[in-house]
Amino acid sequence: MSRVPGLLGRLGAGLTEMGARLDERRAEVERESQGPADPVAAEAAPSVGGRPPQASASEAPASEARASETPLSDAPASEASVSDRPSAPAGHAPAATPTAALPDPAAAVPWGVRVAAEAGWRLLVLAGTVWVLMRVISAVQLVVLAFVAALLITALLHPAVARLTKWGFPRGLATALTAILGFVVMGLVGWFVVWQVMENIDNLSDQVQDGIDELRKWLLNSPFHVTDKQINDIAKNLREAIGANTDQITSTGLEGVTVIVEALTGILLTMFSTLFLLYDGKRIWQWTLKLVPAAARPGVAGAGPRAWRTLTAYVRGTVIVAMIDAIFIGLGIYFLDVPMAVPLAVFIFLFSFIPLVGAVASGALAVVVALVTQGVFTAVMTLAVVLAVQQIEGHILQPFILGRAVRVHPLAVVLSVAAGGMIAGIGGAVVAVPLVAVTNTVVGYLRARQSGGVGASGDLAERV
Repeated sequence: MSRVPGLLGRLGAGLTEMGARLDERRAEVERESQGPADPVAAEAAPSVGGRPPQASASEAPASEARASETPLSDAPASEASVSDRPSAPAGHAPAATPTAALPDPAAAVPWGVRVAAEAGWRLLVLAGTVWVLMRVISAVQLVVLAFVAALLITALLHPAVARLTKWGFPRGLATALTAILGFVVMGLVGWFVVWQVMENIDNLSDQVQDGIDELRKWLLNSPFHVTDKQINDIAKNLREAIGANTDQITSTGLEGVTVIVEALTGILLTMFSTLFLLYDGKRIWQWTLKLVPAAARPGVAGAGPRAWRTLTAYVRGTVIVAMIDAIFIGLGIYFLDVPMAVPLAVFIFLFSFIPLVGAVASGALAVVVALVTQGVFTAVMTLAVVLAVQQIEGHILQPFILGRAVRVHPLAVVLSVAAGGMIAGIGGAVVAVPLVAVTNTVVGYLRARQSGGVGASGDLAERV
């Protein structure tokens, strides 16, 4: 019975210490929820293993004795559930550790992944927008090509309208005279080409047959060791291929009626669009600006004149370069006595509107005609003339005439022509490069304007 008071004393001291620890833990949680603790207050606060303020001096030895005799594993379950860390020995204050909080999920993602994700969904939106736009354009492809062709013709004819207006002609009369003269000239060029081909088709057929015979003899006597049997086999395979594809050729001929109707429709749309752009381009541009959001309107109003100047410079420069190519190559093949020199020169002029690819195709056509009609030597000389003129064009004429305003990298030219041809055929190949040149000018202006280099000055309505 003598030990009962001691046990009761130790039990009371343990309960008192447990209550003090619970109070300290509750105060610590409140401090963590309210903000960082004050160092002075933390030093003034009692430690976990220290003696509570209300404990008397007579209870201290019993408390210390119980803390030294009772292991940590014998602590009550309620105390273990309250404290997330083991208790320090009595008389020593443990290091204060804040409760670990779960990190923000966005902060846990690496920075590079977050940037890629932010850019990725925007690129997907842009790609979807471009895809929808291309679907719409392909559905009304004829209208789009006709309008773009009208823009190119307007850029070519507008200086004449402006000149006549300055001379005192009314706007409507100046537009009518310029449009009629321009379309008559283009119609006469097309009629001349067709007339020359029809006039020389019989003579050309005989010359082609003679050229094929000469080419056959040259192959037989050439160092390539081509035999007569191989040539006959090639001719036989060609005849069989033509006979096997007779149905396809016939269907293509029937589809030619649809092509002619679409071509006539496109020509009419182009003519009407050109007339209205020449006469009423100012109001058309002002109405277009009203469709642009007010925040972006100053930038568009400043980019418009620069885009129009680029398009005008491109069309004028391309016409001049094409005329020089057609004249010099036409003179060369004329003095080499190649048949249909004038129609070939007109084809070279028209194909020159397709950069790089058009020059190669028209030059190859002239070389083939020279080969099958005049022989290998004339074909080689024709090839030399074509290459010489094209080198002068690429290194002298285009940089001097077109200038820096419409300078586009050759890789961009090739890729844009290929993409335009795949999307819209020959018409797409023709409008691809001016579209890239105009886009390059607009993007450069908007970038300079955003950086504060230029201001939104000028109005396209003054030039259209």
